[in-house]
Amino acid sequence: FRAKIHSKFGQDIKETQMSDIGLTNKEQRSYSLSKALYALSNPSDRRAQEAAAFEFEVSNATSRSGNFCVPFEVAGPLQKRDLTTTTGDGVVGEQFREGDFIEALRNSSAVMAAGATMLTGLEGEIKIPRQSAVTVASFLGAEGSTSANDDDPEFDSVTMTGKLLGITSSVTKQLLNTGSLDVENLIRNDLARSIATGIDLAGLSGSGAAGNPEGIDNISGIATVDFASSLPTFAEVVELESTVAADNALMGSPVYLMNPSVYGELKTVEKATNTAEFIVDRDGRVNGYEVIRSSQVAEDEYYFMDGSSLLVGVFGPGVEITVDPF
Repeated sequence: FRAKIHSKFGQDIKETQMSDIGLTNKEQRSYSLSKALYALSNPSDRRAQEAAAFEFEVSNATSRSGNFCVPFEVAGPLQKRDLTTTTGDGVVGEQFREGDFIEALRNSSAVMAAGATMLTGLEGEIKIPRQSAVTVASFLGAEGSTSANDDDPEFDSVTMTGKLLGITSSVTKQLLNTGSLDVENLIRNDLARSIATGIDLAGLSGSGAAGNPEGIDNISGIATVDFASSLPTFAEVVELESTVAADNALMGSPVYLMNPSVYGELKTVEKATNTAEFIVDRDGRVNGYEVIRSSQVAEDEYYFMDGSSLLVGVFGPGVEITVDPF
């Protein structure tokens, strides 16, 4: 409806909200990715097809390309992980303590934790209008004067186009059949968290080339401050805030983003000699602002930003899955 309204006014925009298909909580809990994978890899197995009837019905309601599709309601994004009875032999072992499963450590979110704005269910090329210049008023020389400043606002647009993020995960039929661990949740959670991490990292340092999105590091026009050494002084930290304020961009809820090891070192860096006041204060803040620590951030980089100003677009209704028949 919104797309039609914008089209009526000549706006080139095709944004729709199609991120879910209305599954109930019970239906989401009953959805089985394992059944779907087994049925896809055994197309001639009638029982497998019947067991996955619900999952195929959900795919038909979600997919636009004809490929098997898992809606974001139950899937989330995907990643690469090899799970076979060889690489995943612990999953089939005797006296397997699945309640004590040890998950791999992974980078925590950076830009998502900072509050990036998510736009979901997008189609085509998205153009977001932007005012690029403001008008400037002037005082008149006398009453009735016609010498007022003649100025017009300027507008352009920010364009968002889709990129492809994919992963291959190898799961054997034997593992699906014999695993004592809840293989369903293991696969789903691992893949979802890894693609989320990939999207998050692209928001920071995406090159904008070779199919990658363009991240903050590579967007022209964003102000930068050079530090004299790897660890900044308190004056240099304040300069970050001052630079943003000078650009009239100190709005929203600004936060610092930095690497965890650097954050730890700044707990020992004094604001000034012999003051016992450190750059990271007793409340864990820097210069009065919240700090988000993530290994997504390089050790020699620091960000001071309002996370909501970063737009992350998700195109399509869900995650498409293609099963290798071999």
